[in-house]
Amino acid sequence: MNAAAYLRERLAQLDPQQLDIRDDSARHAGHAGTKDGGHYVVSIIAARFAGLGVRERHRLVYDAAGDLMQNGIHALSITARTPEEMQT
Repeated sequence: MNAAAYLRERLAQLDPQQLDIRDDSARHAGHAGTKDGGHYVVSIIAARFAGLGVRERHRLVYDAAGDLMQNGIHALSITARTPEEMQT
């Protein structure tokens, strides 16, 4: 299983209504950090983010990712929204 699949599995604990993970590693080929893992873009919609600021939402995502942030993922770009935010 690759890092994106592990990340998807781990983020499932946030009960997302929508989860998109894009592997952007190829765009960073040759970057010094790529030897430590890939570059990923995450867009996640979950009710769990209601009432939380950006920092707290990102912390939930990083906590769910756990040790993947040290082994498998070098960079993670996160867009975390609630279902209500997607309706406006």
